[in-house]
Amino acid sequence: MVALLNIAALAHRTGVAAGTLRKWEQRYGVLRPVRTEGGQRRYTEADIARVTWLRARLGEGYRISEAASMLGPGASAPAETPAELRDLLIRDVARGDPVAVAHCLDHAFALLPIETALTDVIEPTLAWVGEAWASGELPVAHERVLTQAIRNRLESQLVGQGRGTRGTAVLACAPAEDHELGLLMAAVLLRADGWQVVYLGRSIPIAESVGLAQRLAARLLGVSATLPARLADLKSGFDRVAPADGLAVVLGGKAVTEETAAELGAQHAGGELGRAVLRLRKLAV
Repeated sequence: MVALLNIAALAHRTGVAAGTLRKWEQRYGVLRPVRTEGGQRRYTEADIARVTWLRARLGEGYRISEAASMLGPGASAPAETPAELRDLLIRDVARGDPVAVAHCLDHAFALLPIETALTDVIEPTLAWVGEAWASGELPVAHERVLTQAIRNRLESQLVGQGRGTRGTAVLACAPAEDHELGLLMAAVLLRADGWQVVYLGRSIPIAESVGLAQRLAARLLGVSATLPARLADLKSGFDRVAPADGLAVVLGGKAVTEETAAELGAQHAGGELGRAVLRLRKLAV
């Protein structure tokens, strides 16, 4: 049987004053009380979990309005582990709920280290979405809800950065390449690792990427190609432009192999985000 608590008992269990709990419930809708036959409000273990989670976020420096927004009014109890957050994000994408998707992403980035959020929540969700879309189980509109929310969240991580302690990294997609989420995730991780990141984004001519990197005296130029059809443009671009000494060129993305990178005199980023960042870090030594 589910235990039902009055407001005094909830305050005692969570360490949050009853008056504060009432304000949180009224202003932000973070509690989900049930009504007794006599019309009295009673709270459950799920409410305890929500208040405990909110207290933890306040302890990290969030305002109550921010924490309540991340938690959202709909969940019965907050997800906290990467697996729980991944499953919640997949559920919200399947429902096509953009508000819930944004809340879940905010929640993941608030709770987890940036690399864990990307590799254990976002990457597997994107893999599921790709498979579900290819099989016809997921509408393209639902896929766009997720990718746009991820793009917005990642781009916000790159705003207002200072000088990097490891050097400057210029990141661009190959010519005619529009798939950029993997490159964006790499950009965020590189910034967190101490690089100054200049992110150019989709479909950049090789000559322009190399030219800017050399003007900025960048230590690293990273180019991503997801589709095999982009490799011809990638190769012809580097045939026409030879990067100067001191600029390390690293190629990544699903279409690039170790052999492809070697043919162009470049290094291969590898297939996993975390390992790629460790490999790139060696270039700053």
